[in-house]
Amino acid sequence: MHLYTLPRPPYLTPLMTSDPDNKNYKIIAENRRARFDYFIESDIEVGIMLTGSEVKSLRTGQSNIAESYASVEGGELWLINGYIAAYKQAGVWGHEERRRRKLLVSRKELARLWQAVGREGMTLVPLVMYFNHRGIVKLKIGVAKGKKVADKRETSAKRDWNRQKQRLLKQG
Repeated sequence: MHLYTLPRPPYLTPLMTSDPDNKNYKIIAENRRARFDYFIESDIEVGIMLTGSEVKSLRTGQSNIAESYASVEGGELWLINGYIAAYKQAGVWGHEERRRRKLLVSRKELARLWQAVGREGMTLVPLVMYFNHRGIVKLKIGVAKGKKVADKRETSAKRDWNRQKQRLLKQG
């Protein structure tokens, strides 16, 4: 770093950047299929309530959010069907692998999500689960609308064309 340059303020850096200096940042699980199956309108970072054995299991990277979704029920936000593998060393004090987990979000954001799901017919899809720069587990949720089969074909065609274009640029 040069003597006269200042570091960029945190609000100017993207949320999901992988900082090489930061040892705590780590992506645990990613729902790659979500961007293929849904149009992601917006996303939000939420906290998640976990037990100690769940956090230990996540440190080993044993989780899956591909089949899970989020739901607003009783004025609270829940992650449903998210898988976190059992932690062997916890013994009988372990956790259920597919239990419902409460998501932590402000009341204002909860109201916005509830309105999007109820009135606009959107779906809340988990996109990424990760440890942030402080070592706390966070979940990135997308407010999404489902794609039709034709839209999925169009997405696939665009991806294939971009790959072919990159190959052509590499060759000559």
